[in-house]
Amino acid sequence: MTLANHLKTITARIEAACQAAQRDPKEIKLLLATKTQPVETIQAAIDLGYGLIGENRAQEVTDKFPLIHPASIAIMPYEQHFIGHLQTNKVKAIFPYVQCIQSVDRPSLAEKLHDECIKHATTREIFIQVNVSKEESKQGIDPHHLFDFLETFTNLPSLKIRGLMTIGLNADDEMAVRDGYRLLRSLRDEALLKGLLPPLATELSMGMSHDLEWAILEGATLIRVGSAVFGARPPL
Repeated sequence: MTLANHLKTITARIEAACQAAQRDPKEIKLLLATKTQPVETIQAAIDLGYGLIGENRAQEVTDKFPLIHPASIAIMPYEQHFIGHLQTNKVKAIFPYVQCIQSVDRPSLAEKLHDECIKHATTREIFIQVNVSKEESKQGIDPHHLFDFLETFTNLPSLKIRGLMTIGLNADDEMAVRDGYRLLRSLRDEALLKGLLPPLATELSMGMSHDLEWAILEGATLIRVGSAVFGARPPL
């Protein structure tokens, strides 16, 4: 199948999941996770009208995204997100190329991002990453510490929180995976009620190629899809 066909298949899956959840497909943003994908493939996806792109690694951000041709993105919404674990010493390198960092999970990273914003007299949008599965292999703040962490952002006004993000449980058990996504939704709702999130910080970035339907059923507003669009990742 071609890239265009893969994208049509994902769009159809999103629409079917929204129908099952009694949701409007327009509520769902599709982010293409472009880890290890060459510039030519990313450019082809953008040329097909898919302008929300996410990278996992700082080196790939700095290597690839200066090469994206601006003429292709001038007529569409285009956002470059960072969706992987971000080391504080990589903040300066990626800062010019990303509009949103989805993986903010600790005070040191938040403070470094804020300092970089101050240096450039600008702002950045962020998601707070929460480890709802509590798997040691996954990044993200512990759900029990989320509210305390959110309180620190009153002193970091250059960071604009869009919502919460998580990587789902690595399991085939639908209800176990959905429990984690449901927890993220409930954390968002409680944080909004307590005034710990800005009123418009309602987004939930959750769900990937294998479980996007479950995430949509539990309220996802942004799903991150890589292999179902691009196929198996080529080696670095």
